[in-house]
Amino acid sequence: MPEKGSNPDWDFKDRDLPILQLLADDPQMSSRRLTERLEEEHAIDVSNVTVSETIRKMREENVFTEAIIPNEEYLFFGLFEYQFNPEGFEEGWRDAMEDIRNDRHTFLFFLSDGEYQWKSVMMFRDREQESKWIHNFYKKHGNVINNLRNSVVTNVLKFRADPEIFSLLDE
Repeated sequence: MPEKGSNPDWDFKDRDLPILQLLADDPQMSSRRLTERLEEEHAIDVSNVTVSETIRKMREENVFTEAIIPNEEYLFFGLFEYQFNPEGFEEGWRDAMEDIRNDRHTFLFFLSDGEYQWKSVMMFRDREQESKWIHNFYKKHGNVINNLRNSVVTNVLKFRADPEIFSLLDE
């Protein structure tokens, strides 16, 4: 099985993109119902065993991932942006990056361009827990980080992929 985050090596068949679109629309849809909808909406005749096997293989190859996301009533999301201290970066960047990536509070961690090149979406129970995390992170990695900007993400209005996005893979 490929390592999480590795590039998928997948040869898309005619049924694969409609399967991804249907799953994006309803992630809990059974393979039997998927099979019915493939027939009805896409004129694709395939068994539910084949659909189930295709989904399993696509998961294993990291074609898509699934996540369990807590309701924001239980944990709040924060956007963190990390600005580097060039003087301490070379020596400590890897430890800082791995600590962010592996931390239980990290939901999403990514690289970007600009002044703040690392960004993460973190989850915390309350503001005090978030404040303690920031304090401890600075104590451990202050030589790498020049500034940590954080903001609370409120009122998440959309958190999903639209089924239509998968049509880009067919262009």
